[in-house]
Amino acid sequence: QVPLVESGGGLVQPGGSLTLSCAASAFSVNYYAIGWFRQAPGKEREEVSCISSSDGSEYYADSVKGRFSISKNKSKNTVYLQIHSLKPEDTAVYYCATDRPQCPIGSWPKNGYWGLGTQVTVFT
Repeated sequence: QVPLVESGGGLVQPGGSLTLSCAASAFSVNYYAIGWFRQAPGKEREEVSCISSSDGSEYYADSVKGRFSISKNKSKNTVYLQIHSLKPEDTAVYYCATDRPQCPIGSWPKNGYWGLGTQVTVFT
């Protein structure tokens, strides 16, 4: 069973919006931070946002501040990433992952939990 399942990706025109979901099944988001990572073709995977477990504090990479918004629904054990004003450079596979309670996750948590990703493509 995959511990984290991402959904909500798709094809979007520049300036559009998407909401990605990350549903946790192996643990509670009350005890683990959830980080959103993305990997564009030919580029390294980078953490773009994160929400901490207990206090819900948020982290955003400079490249997405003001356009991305992270939130969570504890009763659904799900974390959301709202993406606004999409740009072609946002095209990537988006993953959620964690290995700790506080943000940021930092580097890819090889020994933690992660999902299989959801593709976001911004096209003109």
